Amino acid sequence: MYIMAKESQDEIYKMLSESGYSDKAIEYFQNKENIGFLENANQITDLTGPCGDSMKISLNIQDDRIDDAKIQVLGCPGAVASGSAVVSLAKGKSLDEAKKVDLDALYRELEKLPKQKVHCARLALKTLQKAVEQFEKKNNGNGSGKEA
Repeated sequence: MYIMAKESQDEIYKMLSESGYSDKAIEYFQNKENIGFLENANQITDLTGPCGDSMKISLNIQDDRIDDAKIQVLGCPGAVASGSAVVSLAKGKSLDEAKKVDLDALYRELEKLPKQKVHCARLALKTLQKAVEQFEKKNNGNGSGKEA
């Protein structure tokens, strides 16, 4: 990971703000706290959106709960912010609660994205939902994080 010069961060902030991103969405993009890969993941799922952006989510699920999560994103600032925000929403939730995270919840978390970046939020949600569905199918719905 590299550290961006303060001037460069300020320029990026200004550009994203003028493009219609909220302060919170810009913070998710710049901080990248949920970006990465979990070594102890028991579910890894990737998805590519129609625009070509790709996301790979790694989840550590224990006792029907998302204990930890990270996401890797190859895409624009909207994709990075959406992916990071969806991980924040999913952490600590039961699988059933995570399945109920919807576009409205993600928008509330991000506060504002440019209209042309709505597909990024949808991709982040679909990636999370696909991961939960795959985990449940693989574990016969027992949610324990242990092979059934």
